[in-house]
Amino acid sequence: MTTTTALQPQVLRPAELKSYDRGGGARTTPLVSPAIGAQGFINGITEFAPGVAIPFHSHNCEESVVLLEGEAMLDIGGQAYPVKAFDTTWIPPNVPHRFRNLSDSQPMKILWIYASTQATRTLTETGETRPVSAEHAR
Repeated sequence: MTTTTALQPQVLRPAELKSYDRGGGARTTPLVSPAIGAQGFINGITEFAPGVAIPFHSHNCEESVVLLEGEAMLDIGGQAYPVKAFDTTWIPPNVPHRFRNLSDSQPMKILWIYASTQATRTLTETGETRPVSAEHAR
């Protein structure tokens, strides 16, 4: 007889979860992940300090980002797109991009969703590839 453990729905409260300093003025709070049973996607919230721009990078899967707070710029495909609260992006796999916080006094927050629990981030400048989950090692 095979016993399977049923996956349990969860309510995640970001204010009660551990966040991780990613360096360069970015701080991430992982939300849905394999640690709670996710099998098809991962998500989390990243806060950017005022004026922070993360380096150009790409992922091995689709990504969607929702701007939760602040004013941002999405740099992608040689274009810069202003993004305001609740604007939502969809980025195909392997497309270099970055987000910039346009404010010099207020933080910016995004909700990110990757279409794979095995999502990776490849830095455009160096070619270094790491699992997204490595940014929030426990």
